[in-house]
Amino acid sequence: MGAECKTGWPTGPQLAGAVPLPAGYVAEVLRADEVDTALRFVDDSFPGLALSNASCFLRKEFYGARVALAGSAGTAGPGERDFFVLTIKREAQWAALLAVERDPDSQVLYGRIGTVDTAHRRAGIGACFPALMVETGRAMGLGMVYSLATLKTPAMQRAFEQANWQLIGIMPGFDREVTAPGVVSRVYEAIYVRLLAPPAEILPPSAEGMQPATRELFERLFGRARSGLGPQA
Repeated sequence: MGAECKTGWPTGPQLAGAVPLPAGYVAEVLRADEVDTALRFVDDSFPGLALSNASCFLRKEFYGARVALAGSAGTAGPGERDFFVLTIKREAQWAALLAVERDPDSQVLYGRIGTVDTAHRRAGIGACFPALMVETGRAMGLGMVYSLATLKTPAMQRAFEQANWQLIGIMPGFDREVTAPGVVSRVYEAIYVRLLAPPAEILPPSAEGMQPATRELFERLFGRARSGLGPQA
């Protein structure tokens, strides 16, 4: 049996201690009295989000019902909620927001949205997002963390790859975005993962368990040695 998923989310200082942020920036868990500010920040810094699968972060009732907010209590304690939002600030000015979702049954973390204010995009905050997600997953005792990166721009692809996340595929038409005034398009997204579970908990697939096309893709992504399939006959 694998380790149990932990209930409590990490604190901002706990994450910042594990992941150094650019000088002058601090990480904080979103507070209940900051929800209105978060709504405005996401809307301003991430245009085109209103029709995407992350549009829930533009709805106030979503935060009150499902997000683990600092300084709040509800029918489910904040630590038991499966959405977590981290804010990054400099001298009380909002610079970035990172949100993740936990699946307690599979013990997996999904990086839902990361956005940086235009004035802070040269500070390198976005490059910290992958590590912050990894440390959040570790703090929760989860086995894997994954996220998607748009193919419209290479910035987050580069951040994941520099952080040694594994590119495992591309989702065509996965999400909807406003790509021009009055234009809604389905966009391509790259899927990146970072495994947190120890090797002893991972069952490698067998050749018998895969179709030839699946086996070819698996070997291309992970290599024959890691797959446990042995040398080619």
